[in-house]
Amino acid sequence: MLRRCNPHRRPAVSDLRIAIIGFGKIARDQHAPAIASNPAFQLVALVAPHGATDVGVPVFADHREMLENIELDAVAICTPPDIRYGIARDCLERGVHVLLEKPPCASLGEIADLAELSRRTERSLFTTWHAQFNDAVMEAARLIAREGLGSMRIAWLEDVEKWHPGQQWIWEPGGFGVFDAGINALSIATAICPARLLVRRAVFTMHRAGQQPTAVTLGMTASGVDGPIEAMLDWRHKGEEQWTIDIRTGAGTRLRLSDGGATLRIDDLPAVRHGRGEYPAIYERFAALARDRESLVDSEPLRLVADACLLARRDSI
Repeated sequence: MLRRCNPHRRPAVSDLRIAIIGFGKIARDQHAPAIASNPAFQLVALVAPHGATDVGVPVFADHREMLENIELDAVAICTPPDIRYGIARDCLERGVHVLLEKPPCASLGEIADLAELSRRTERSLFTTWHAQFNDAVMEAARLIAREGLGSMRIAWLEDVEKWHPGQQWIWEPGGFGVFDAGINALSIATAICPARLLVRRAVFTMHRAGQQPTAVTLGMTASGVDGPIEAMLDWRHKGEEQWTIDIRTGAGTRLRLSDGGATLRIDDLPAVRHGRGEYPAIYERFAALARDRESLVDSEPLRLVADACLLARRDSI
């Protein structure tokens, strides 16, 4: 049975036995290596409905079966977003700290409910927006905090067949469509903008399945920002990906965040790639949150998506 922690004892950092729930590409490529490189964690189990080989830990088809059979302190939930809420509730109710891959849930109400449950259970809930954990994004935020924001243009262009080959859930209700990738850009925008972003215009180009957009353009505003704040998200792009955010500060400094937020260029200086990567930083923060029984719940990027869906004009391909 699952070990229940003594509520009067904070676990030592080295006590964090963690499981990954949902072992797809992002979990294999990012979460598993970040966990392996962090001495605060020990990977003890996986949940992979289709199985996984050569992973060195027990593999379960269902998270409930795992919770009944493995002692653990934390989970990283990397499933499609439409099923994360129920899994996260089960884990929090069992006294387990929860990390959620982005987007954290399928709705704002689900995030709010999980946040309340984490308070009641005194367990950590961490909504991870991995692009925010680039050092380059943090440096851009510091510059904008000093100089203000004048304008911002986002271009998030990639080929869906490269990053989601054969996957249909992305086009179903709750699948997010191009927002599955574009929400990374919106998470950076919310992190660096000194005021709340408001969606004023949205145009969706709908996928042929008719449920989710394959391309989106957004027009936004924020208090104190005189110039345009625009976003173009497109999954029909062929060739090299473009994940860039061009910024002009209130003082006129030009910033370009590229490589998904990993690289920062200031004016005409050489571009600099900062830091050791998003996911190691995420797990460093998760260890600290779990140690202190604190949560970090940020719903602003998802709120922008929800607002866009309410306001959008929808065009067919």
